[in-house]
Amino acid sequence: MHAPVLVLNENTKRESGRKAQLANIQASRAVADIIRTTLGPRSMLKMILDATGGIVLTNDGNAILREVDVAHPAAKSMIELSRNQDREVGDGTTSVIILAGEMLHLAEPFLERNFHPTVICRAYMKALDDAIATIDRISFPTDPNDREQMLNIVQSCIGTKFTNRYGTLMAELALDAVNTVAVDQGDGKKEIDIKNFAKVEKVPGGQIEDCRVLRGVMINKDVVTPGKMRRRIANPRIILLDCPLEYKKGENMTNVEITKEEDWGLLLKMEEEAIEKMCSTIAKFKPDLVITEKGLSDLAAHFLSKAGISAIRRVRKTDNNRIARACGATIVNRPEELQEANIGTGAGLFEVKKLGDEFFAFIADCKSPKACTILLRGASKDVLNEVERNLQDAMGVARNVVWDPRLLPGGGAVEMTVSAALKEKSASIEGMEQWPYRAVGQAMEVIPRTLAQNCGVNVIRTLTSLQAKHANGENPTVGINGNTGLITDMKQLGVWEPYAVKVQTMKTAIEASCMLLRIDDIVSGIKKKGDTGSKPTKPRIEDEGQADSEQFLPE
Repeated sequence: MHAPVLVLNENTKRESGRKAQLANIQASRAVADIIRTTLGPRSMLKMILDATGGIVLTNDGNAILREVDVAHPAAKSMIELSRNQDREVGDGTTSVIILAGEMLHLAEPFLERNFHPTVICRAYMKALDDAIATIDRISFPTDPNDREQMLNIVQSCIGTKFTNRYGTLMAELALDAVNTVAVDQGDGKKEIDIKNFAKVEKVPGGQIEDCRVLRGVMINKDVVTPGKMRRRIANPRIILLDCPLEYKKGENMTNVEITKEEDWGLLLKMEEEAIEKMCSTIAKFKPDLVITEKGLSDLAAHFLSKAGISAIRRVRKTDNNRIARACGATIVNRPEELQEANIGTGAGLFEVKKLGDEFFAFIADCKSPKACTILLRGASKDVLNEVERNLQDAMGVARNVVWDPRLLPGGGAVEMTVSAALKEKSASIEGMEQWPYRAVGQAMEVIPRTLAQNCGVNVIRTLTSLQAKHANGENPTVGINGNTGLITDMKQLGVWEPYAVKVQTMKTAIEASCMLLRIDDIVSGIKKKGDTGSKPTKPRIEDEGQADSEQFLPE
């Protein structure tokens, strides 16, 4: 009997078995080592040269890994972890990479002692279930309506960031933005879509202290004819359209043959009448402001300004949706379909202002806006970009606490509590799974250890002392003060983390490390550079029952 054969062409590279697993672990550790120093309040910054030659200065794990160019597939999947974490909960992007890297590093000795990856993964998943049970035990509820408590939570989560020097400014902006866009769904739950309805506008100039959350929307537009149209209107009636306010020409292939000179005048008159009819339909509702996503012709602008209506054209779809939510208007497809109910009357003021070199239209002082714009001011674009990254993290944290109002102590206290619980329970686990199970508890210590390293204190002494305090499940709120490196009770320090972030971090790190450990073959069929031969065939595995006789290797 012949063995199954992997038929590969000359361009195919292949790593298999133990070699592939160890290569994946090495690649994952390399990614974790890049951002290890960016954890905690005493974190270092990274300077990254991006593809366009620009410079990015940040200590945000996701922002760093987004710019890093890696070739190894395992390293790419580690970077994807950080993106997923950012997408799901908006925080913990550095922790998840460090934790996953440590999980894989501690699996290496087991692979060398011929433990099967399935055994390691089974133990890891069992440890994950017990870790979440421990976290549930030490978590406690909080009131999302208590502003002071919420500010403390958000501040402790972004305390590691660049904007920490500005006190609670970022936390207050984030909290105001989240509370503005939150929509009650009736069953006690809230819909908070910060991606679509909390827009960040960065305007260089001014001071960081000038940053604010607008009760409404700001767009980078001016009125169509500034000399004739009003630039400031109190309590405006607003109509939103997503159709062009100009004469609709025929399709490209339409030809009009004019035999008499008068016919040309007739055509122009018909065009003018169509636009006048469109504008009079709008004017019937006595709006003060018309905003359209499409074009608006000079003739339409003339008729609207004659009727005392200001107009803004070519507004983005996303901005139009935000304006609709802020002032209570409904976006209409055709002027003929307009009704009184579609008009937005919730805005207190429409104003066009010049900030820096550009004009911005403000639809502000809305009665109950469910969309907002966060205006960021700062000295330079680099500073503004970093402030925006910090603000997005802060909004993510505030949103998570409103969704799931449970808290956990920060400063590595949760990881040490979970570590102590898993080490204690590992004694009752039978068979080979006991050692990988215990390794998960060991891996949890990487977070407090990294915090201590970044503070510059004696790591071994600090960690031993912290382990002693957490022995037998005592002192679950004791962790490391990220600023001083001293062992402190997080309850007294007021450093808290959202439950959702911590659970997501652990689930993502452990599940991803299990997936990478179960890879035993890396096959690449990428064509070599400079090879002008025929298209490489896809690598395929032939089974002995299906393969033709000539595809078998000779005996």
